[in-house]
Amino acid sequence: QVQLVESGGGSVQAGGSLRLSCAVHRFPYSTYCMGWFRQVPGKEREVVASICNGDHTRYPEWVQGRFTIAKDNAKNTLYLQMNSLKPEDTGMYYCAAALTSFLVDWSPPDNYNYWGQGTQVTVSS
Repeated sequence: QVQLVESGGGSVQAGGSLRLSCAVHRFPYSTYCMGWFRQVPGKEREVVASICNGDHTRYPEWVQGRFTIAKDNAKNTLYLQMNSLKPEDTGMYYCAAALTSFLVDWSPPDNYNYWGQGTQVTVSS
């Protein structure tokens, strides 16, 4: 059974950095798309970053170069480096995996097949 396990969340002051990790277990394919999403209470889950085939990365405009997604294929681990954090970055962060090596539409959560349990990120002002 596929399992995604996030770690690395926590509390940080505005301007600080965090690195999230997502360990991937028993995924049936060697190349696939993954993404990081975040959700706050009362709002829909939104994409933060996506990576396909290990190196094709995409970000929404509001990230503005602050976040970097990367995947270590040898360790089967996905990362999200977050710098210059803002209070509005606060939320539950989830990693997700899709049963495809490329996504034309990479932002909808419905296009991802497997999800982790989430890790909380809190940014204080």
